[in-house]
Amino acid sequence: MTLLRLFSQRSCLPRPLGPVLQLTIAFFLILCGPRAVPAADNPKPPSSPVKLIFSHHSSGENWLADCNGRLGIALRNSNYFVSDTNYGWGPRDLDVGFDRIGDHTDLGHWYNWFAGPNRSRYTKALYAESGQHCDYSRLSQDPGGPNEIILFKSCFPNSNLGGKPTAKPPAGENPLRGQDAYSPYRKVGYAQGIYNDILQYFETRRDKLFVVITAPPLNPNETSAAQAANARAFNLWLVNEWLKDYPHSNVGVFDFYNVLTSNGGDPRTTDLGKARGNHHRWWAGALQHIHTVNRNVAAYPSGSDDSHPNRVGNRKATGEFVKVLNVLYHRWKAD
Repeated sequence: MTLLRLFSQRSCLPRPLGPVLQLTIAFFLILCGPRAVPAADNPKPPSSPVKLIFSHHSSGENWLADCNGRLGIALRNSNYFVSDTNYGWGPRDLDVGFDRIGDHTDLGHWYNWFAGPNRSRYTKALYAESGQHCDYSRLSQDPGGPNEIILFKSCFPNSNLGGKPTAKPPAGENPLRGQDAYSPYRKVGYAQGIYNDILQYFETRRDKLFVVITAPPLNPNETSAAQAANARAFNLWLVNEWLKDYPHSNVGVFDFYNVLTSNGGDPRTTDLGKARGNHHRWWAGALQHIHTVNRNVAAYPSGSDDSHPNRVGNRKATGEFVKVLNVLYHRWKAD
């Protein structure tokens, strides 16, 4: 029996409740009644296959490969049906020239993909793509329908960022829009502005989960201390500030950069599973992003003049990424 009915019984009150007392009791029920409890984060794979597409170039190709980072295998085993875009993929990039849109994955190019005047042309192809453009294992059966999860990543030249680490996004026009990683406008504030631009589109497509994979760090021989510090500042902004006021759960960030800036003592030794180091992972029952090693350059370079992450680094990233993705997926589905 509810309190409202209880107080309405003639055995308890000599006459029906007045409107003021009825409102008081109703207010009490709202305050003290059962409340929804937020669901705990869930690092388990989806219960049925989910279509995912990953836009990348060479470092992403290595990460996916069975003989290298084994990301394709890990995503397959977690019930994701993976497709990808690479060099030569997709419709012509009408914003740049005659190249394919898949050729252009630098920070400034994401404006064309998700915010520019031809974004409908590019995203239509992206959501419908179900092919493989490099070698990796995936689920044998396409579950059908469009891609639900969109992963996208720029390559390591984009970690050569100029400007100041404390820069803010521009209030007006952004000269980095549509530009490549060698543009004179590749600066921290302008890069932030690109991601603010595309976030406006993501908010209109809450039927998709968009996951930014940060650009990998550069070999210490291919960057300066100032540019490496700028890359650190920009990626920390993406993780901690970019989505702070965003009200939905259909956008996430995985800090590939941070994961690849600490190792177990040398580039051939991993610190996967270690308590200390630089990580972005599911740890002790919660998502964890930590940075205990003061290093802003590649900890797993493929060589002294090669910034591609090596197999050890890519497998560390795989070991940390998949459960982060599972958490982001379940958050999005519960949104």
